[in-house]
Amino acid sequence: MSIKHLLKGILLAIRRPFFIGPTMKATKDCIRVSTKNYGKLHQKNGPANAFRHALWNYMIAKRCLKWATKETSVLDWTKQITDWHEDAFPNDALARRMDLHNNWVGRQIFQENPTISEADAIELFKKMTKDSTKIDTNSDLSQLKNQLVHIISTQN
Repeated sequence: MSIKHLLKGILLAIRRPFFIGPTMKATKDCIRVSTKNYGKLHQKNGPANAFRHALWNYMIAKRCLKWATKETSVLDWTKQITDWHEDAFPNDALARRMDLHNNWVGRQIFQENPTISEADAIELFKKMTKDSTKIDTNSDLSQLKNQLVHIISTQN
């Protein structure tokens, strides 16, 4: 991670200090749930990775909402911190597009269903993972707004 990205991360944290704990816990729990359901497959660019990114964004937003008065501030934070992660730990262009799309899907699911339980959200994302769409550099992600996407096919 570059100094520039480190400083940007620190500035994000300073602006929303109450969101740091819930974000870290959501990240840890998301990794645990992803590993429980998909083993190490969530570390590859397949459907399990799509699940992890969407769930991660959902969990961050859900948990930070307890510390906020406005849902929009939570969604802004979730986008900023997960976009920062993509910048600080870069992938190739297609993997980045995939991750950003799946992050957006997770935030959309939260925005549409902020009161459902995390257990219900996990089940929803598992169903969406089964229908995840394989993409390539020519894919138009704007046509896949309500779908998770992946690059490589892996067995779930």
